[in-house]
Formats: sequence, structure tokens, C-alpha cells
Amino acid sequence: MNEQKKILVTGGGGFLGQAIVRQLIDQGHHVTSFSRTHHSQLDTVGVKQLYGDLTNAGSVKDAVRGMDVVFHVAAKAGVWGNFDDYYQVNVTGTNHVITACQSCRVPMLIYTSSPSVVFNGSDMQGIDESVPYPDHYHAPYPQTKAMAERRIIAAAGKSLKTIVLRPHLIWGPEDNHLVPRIIERASSLRQVGDGNNRVDTIYIDNAARAHILAMQALEKKPSLSGQVYFISDDDPILLWAMVNRILEAGGCPPVTRRISPRLAYAIGTVMEWCYRSLGLSGEPRMTRFVARELSTSHWFDISAAKRDLGYEALISIDEGMRRLKEWLAGSNGP
Repeated sequence: MNEQKKILVTGGGGFLGQAIVRQLIDQGHHVTSFSRTHHSQLDTVGVKQLYGDLTNAGSVKDAVRGMDVVFHVAAKAGVWGNFDDYYQVNVTGTNHVITACQSCRVPMLIYTSSPSVVFNGSDMQGIDESVPYPDHYHAPYPQTKAMAERRIIAAAGKSLKTIVLRPHLIWGPEDNHLVPRIIERASSLRQVGDGNNRVDTIYIDNAARAHILAMQALEKKPSLSGQVYFISDDDPILLWAMVNRILEAGGCPPVTRRISPRLAYAIGTVMEWCYRSLGLSGEPRMTRFVARELSTSHWFDISAAKRDLGYEALISIDEGMRRLKEWLAGSNGP
């Protein structure tokens, strides 16, 4: 059994955060969650919960103090919103986590990033971690996550060891973002493009396990500090086939109507203008970023994660779908 550690998980009440927390608890570690609000699901697994905001440096430092490892999972996600709101959480908040780790002498920091930090709007097929950041972003989320990621990499040094993970399209039971959005919009969804674009996804348990493997690998081999890793189910699938499988799991009919990528991008451009000009609340049904995401391929070479972290996807897409359908059929589904 691994040595018990004191571990902080920022965003421990979120979809990925809870999965990481559960696996750490199963390994016997002493886990604390840092979130803005109380999460009753964490009460049942014996996790200490601290409440605070990433934008408050003092609260972050209080949470980090005394820890052996920090998993920085919390972030402001989404495809639309005010840049400053994303910046405050994703960049300033990450700066606070780094500074707290350094001043409190926390030896390891594992950061959850996103492949969208390198998305330039075109196909990404079998790319590895050497691909550069784009010159321009169509949404504040990938832009601010890229800024934060660079800070994590730059923070890697003698006293603080860091690793960045880029999981793509996390899904599975307990999902409160991707799966519910697809099911809620089932009747109005349109396939963007010819449907031949493949994407990587990652089942929730695989994503959580990759984080723990990163911690273990970094402890054994400190020279990995500062490295970035794509992680996925290592099984690229047609994007719209994946959407239809999720719809099927939720008892919904498949997407049959389609629009061209050019039209989707034009609609996104107009809707963004309307929302900005009219000060509309909520989120546009289409944006330029979403139009490009839905019509392009994005799958990754995860050889580095396999080699350095010992990562492999233990739960297949088929098995994950079976579990998802079972969850959706139960009382806890969306």
C-alpha cells in the first residue's frame, strides 16, 4: 500500500474532483476538498470539506497549508462569458494555488488542464504535446486555461514539482455537464458537418486514475516535473456517433438533421454579436468556438502518458456506456 498522504483537491465537489477524491480515499489517503459550497456527496466518504474561493489568496493558503500534494481541479468552465470572470478563477486562482504551494512548501502539484488550450480551430489528429499554443482563441475558457497551464509549467522547480494533465471530454455517471446538456437538447440538436470527424473522450474513472498515476509517477521520478500529458480513452470515435450513444443511453432518438460547418460558424458569429450587443443573459445556443469544436477532429497521441505515467484506459467506451445507461435509468440521472 502507498504511503498515506495529506491531499487537497480543489473543486473536490465537482464531477472530476469527486472521482479523484473517491479513488484517493480508497487508497487510504487523508483527503480535503476545497470548494465554494458544501457537497453532501462527500460527507459519505469521510472527506474534510473547506469552503472558500480561488480568488481569495488567504483562503487558498489556509487550505493548502500542511498538504503533501495538491490536485488543482477547480476551474470556471464553459463556452461563453465575460473574459475577466474566467481570468479571475482560472488564472488568478491558479496563481494563488501556486504561491500557496510554494510558501507552504507543498512538494507536488497536479493540474487539470484541457486539450482546448492548443485548439486552433482546425483538425487535430494524433497530435502530441509538442503542438504549440495557437495565436488566437475564440473563447475565454481555453485562453485562460492556457495562461494558467503556462504558469504551472513555469512554477516547476526544486521545491515544487508539477504535472499538467489534459483530459478530453470527460463523461460517465454523475456527469453534471456534458451528458445532461446533450440529453436536454436532444430534440434540437443538429449534426455539424459530414459526421466524419473523430474525437477522443475519457471515461470519468479513467480520468481520475490518470491524476493519481501522475502523483505516483512524479514522486518516483521528479524529473517529470513540468511535463504536460494528453489523456484519453485511447479510442477515437466519431463525434456524432458518441453523441448518439449518449442519447441512446438516455432513451432519446439519434440526431438526424445536419447543417454545414460554415452555416454553424455564421450562426455562432451572429448569436455572439446579439448576446454582446443586447446584453442577453445565459449562453448562446451556438458560438464560433462550439461550431469549430463540433465540426473538426481532435484526438491525441497519448504515448507520453503511457510511457511516463503507466497510464492505460481500464474502462472501455462500451463498458462506460453500459454504466452510464444504468445510472441514467436510476433516480440519480438528469
